[in-house]
Amino acid sequence: MAFDFPLRKIIHVDMDAFYASVEQHDNPELKGKPVAVGGGSKRGVVSAASYEARKYGVRSAMSGYIAKKNCPDLIFVRPRFDRYKEISLQVRNIFFEYTDLVEPLSLDEAYLDVTQNKKGNPSATLIAKEIRQKILDKTGLTASAGISINKFIAKVASDINKPNGQKTINPEEVITFLENLDIRKFYGVGKVTAEKMYKLGIFTGSDLKQKSLEFLDETFGKSGRYYYHVVRGIHTSEVKPHRIPKSVGAERTFSENLSSEIFMLERLENIASELERRLQKSKIAGKTVTLKIKYSDFTLNTRSKTLPYYISNKSLILETAKELLYQAPLKDSVRLLGISLGNLNTEKEQAEEEKKEKDEILVQLRFDF
Repeated sequence: MAFDFPLRKIIHVDMDAFYASVEQHDNPELKGKPVAVGGGSKRGVVSAASYEARKYGVRSAMSGYIAKKNCPDLIFVRPRFDRYKEISLQVRNIFFEYTDLVEPLSLDEAYLDVTQNKKGNPSATLIAKEIRQKILDKTGLTASAGISINKFIAKVASDINKPNGQKTINPEEVITFLENLDIRKFYGVGKVTAEKMYKLGIFTGSDLKQKSLEFLDETFGKSGRYYYHVVRGIHTSEVKPHRIPKSVGAERTFSENLSSEIFMLERLENIASELERRLQKSKIAGKTVTLKIKYSDFTLNTRSKTLPYYISNKSLILETAKELLYQAPLKDSVRLLGISLGNLNTEKEQAEEEKKEKDEILVQLRFDF
């Protein structure tokens, strides 16, 4: 099938169970055993789980207490973010051997545009294989990869042959692949949205494709247009080496639950100070202050207020956060508080980039994947 939009050669590289794999690599006694990075107490949270632990249903963001119940032999290790960053930098340097168009999503995954690459290799599939081998040789860790015509499909493809595998979706395979794909596998469709789609009779990409743009807009809001296009293989977002943040935030999890707003004010002041430092370091300001509250039962509540002007200083952030705190009574004791600033002054630049994408000349490239 010929697409009337720019095709690219995109690789999505995702390290396999990164934090847990680092711990198993650095401590051979942990190899082959169920490992969780994080805390195992009632207040602890799993940051990452090894594949051995995942067999027991242990997942990231799960309570350490529940994880231990699911897997009594689970071994908890404290996170070592300096070590993870060190290895992440080594991996990223390998990416740069092939292209400067590298968009990190986190310490353990990134998009690479190798349409034009430093090696002059026309095969994105072979490039991905080389990169994965170099990562293994350099770090002793495995990575998986997805290769296709855009970021969306490459991201979905990288999960197919995990761990330590890769999957290429060639241009002529894209439409059939998306039509047969379980809706839960679509990147951007979470658990709640998937359940909503199920109730509407949408179980696969083919079902989704039957729905009109108007229906999807009305049912899913802004996301409706995204779903309409990606199921048709349309996703024109470029790999951006310097990602423009949509929000900046800071948060704290407390060793003991807080049951009164009075006790939270001091913590909010510390959080606002950290947020101010991050904003000033990045020279960013924003208009929308969001207060994040996580209760002792792990339910999450957010409250937001948009100001008529940009702010970045602690006093105004804290003043607005306090207002949001007292906006409604707390339903339970609180284990985490966070403050973020959105509607940033970087969004004009983001809008200009998106317009450039839409206005670019549509070309048809011949691909050798």
